[in-house]
Amino acid sequence: MAAHRKPRQRSAGGNTARTAWTIALAGAATATGFDGTGHAEPQLTPAQVKAKVDKLYQEAEAATEKYNGAKEQADAGRQRIRNLQDQAARKTEKLNSAREALGSMAAAQYRDGGLDPALQLALSEDPDRYLDGAEFAERAGNRQASSVASVRKQLREIEQLRGAAHVELTSLKSRQAELKRHKKTITGKLDAARDLLTRLTAEEQARLDDRATRSSTGARDALSSPGSATAQAPNARAAAAVSYAYAKLGSPYVWGATGPNAFDCSGLTQAAYREAGVSLPRTTYAQIDAGRRVSRSELRPGDLVFFYSGISHVGLYIGNGQMIHAPNPSAPVRVAPLDEMPFAGATRVA
Repeated sequence: MAAHRKPRQRSAGGNTARTAWTIALAGAATATGFDGTGHAEPQLTPAQVKAKVDKLYQEAEAATEKYNGAKEQADAGRQRIRNLQDQAARKTEKLNSAREALGSMAAAQYRDGGLDPALQLALSEDPDRYLDGAEFAERAGNRQASSVASVRKQLREIEQLRGAAHVELTSLKSRQAELKRHKKTITGKLDAARDLLTRLTAEEQARLDDRATRSSTGARDALSSPGSATAQAPNARAAAAVSYAYAKLGSPYVWGATGPNAFDCSGLTQAAYREAGVSLPRTTYAQIDAGRRVSRSELRPGDLVFFYSGISHVGLYIGNGQMIHAPNPSAPVRVAPLDEMPFAGATRVA
């Protein structure tokens, strides 16, 4: 009877169950590793954290410049819509006056025994019906023909303005969706950078901050006042832009900001030249084409200097291989060496 107990089958079943459970756990562990949860990432050194954070800031700034460009276009689109609406309102008011005049003519004719067909069409509440029958109105041939033709022209102009406004509104909605996408990218990159920085100890963060402060202070001390930079500027406008940038040292970086108390990189250069009476485009990739290109060896104070292959960062050159720029959310407007980032080109706008 003992031979019929089949202990091996129970043991095999137990092993099979345990094996399946082990495989399931391994699969779960692998899955959590892929989605980034339940899995401890390797400990990064402060230098590695800084490199990752710098990369995230650079990517966020590239997205910021795209956001700035889309916002500039959206703002221009809103202004065009307002202008079109104003024109349509003025023309509608003029049209109503013309229709009232035709109504007076119609009333007089009605009293005389009938309503001219042209006036019936002109006074129609349905512009499409009126326009469809306008040819018949012209054939009717009467003393009100010029008035009817004027009303017809005004109706067409109003419809054209409304059509143009509709096109602008469609474009604006597209720009607004683009703004949302860029904003999501920016905030995601900045949140990731903040998360990385929280992994550092207070002492490690202080060392990184101290290193950046010493670099900025040393560069600023090399040019103790804006006087030497403005004296070397090619003209008064460039000198005024340099003076403005010096006055904004220490201002916070805020993406999308153009002053007067906070800036992003292209917002600072735009504000500096706005103070000097020069209108610059909003974005880095537009600012680089706003003046005459100059080589690095030709640089003079007031020139705009650009960085990265995508032209995603800009600073204001102040001489001696130094610039003033708005770096990123971790640092205020400051003096820095050109070699801090990969140089892409320069432009003289004044």
